[in-house]
Amino acid sequence: MFILVSTTIIRYNSVMDVMPMSFSMTGYGQYSLSYGGYNVLFEMKSVNHRSCEVVFRMPREWTRYEEGLRKMIQRKLRRGRIDVFITKELSAESNLSPILNEEVVASYIEAAKELQLRYGMEGNLQISDLLSLPGVLLKPEEVVLRVAAEDEAWDTTLQEGLGYALEELVEMRAREGSHLAEDIETRISSLQAYHEEMVQLAPSVVVEYRNKLRQRLTEISDGPFDEHKFGMEIAIFADRSNIDEELTRLSSHLTQCKQLLISPDPIGRKLDFLIQEMNREVNTIGSKAHHLTLVNLVMEMKAELEKIREQAANLE
Repeated sequence: MFILVSTTIIRYNSVMDVMPMSFSMTGYGQYSLSYGGYNVLFEMKSVNHRSCEVVFRMPREWTRYEEGLRKMIQRKLRRGRIDVFITKELSAESNLSPILNEEVVASYIEAAKELQLRYGMEGNLQISDLLSLPGVLLKPEEVVLRVAAEDEAWDTTLQEGLGYALEELVEMRAREGSHLAEDIETRISSLQAYHEEMVQLAPSVVVEYRNKLRQRLTEISDGPFDEHKFGMEIAIFADRSNIDEELTRLSSHLTQCKQLLISPDPIGRKLDFLIQEMNREVNTIGSKAHHLTLVNLVMEMKAELEKIREQAANLE
């Protein structure tokens, strides 16, 4: 008989409730117990998935408990494909002797009497004859299976065993999620540093363009050039190369990303959306950039965003 001590249950609840904020969708959990003459092994593994998909593989007689076990998992996990394997085998302690199936014996005796009365057949049914007939003696595994099928406590036992495997899986997902979040946060800090460089560099782009253009016009012109047209050209360039709005939105997205990393809710999809938006802003800056340093910064930011996207794909 499988018995859980109350202190163990308290540990289970506390570990599940106190967790880091970010969770990976990759994890593994395992637990085994003995109950009702069986050794039962619980194994769980999870991988990336857009929603929460739970797939069970367990003995057919336990499928009636599947819905309750699925709800138990979905209360703890929000995303990922979770494969659950529950297997059983007879324990060494269940070395029972065969038992007599009295209902089957009675039916054989009644059948023998019917043969004598209806057809006038003679002869006595011997014990050795009875014992050789199918179904008279139940094998040990059949005895255990029959008892197990009638034991409603299996529902609670399966939930307790699966709960411990689920705890181990969640702990692994939490550890992995913590490492992913740390890496993403480091890369976001790098992006913020690149962003600050862009903010400092942006005003000088127009100034450098104006100085270079004036120098070129001076070199190729035989006399004074039209200052009005020159001013118009600079104004058009300044408007086309202005990246203030993109930098403002980019700064907002980076701040939101850091806030997401400490959110108690699933962040994978939200983070993926923000990465797409940041990529859009960076691409726009790249198309407007007429400055070598800005172009290099854009390339560095796109490389960091791609690495963040790959890491975020593993977050719940």
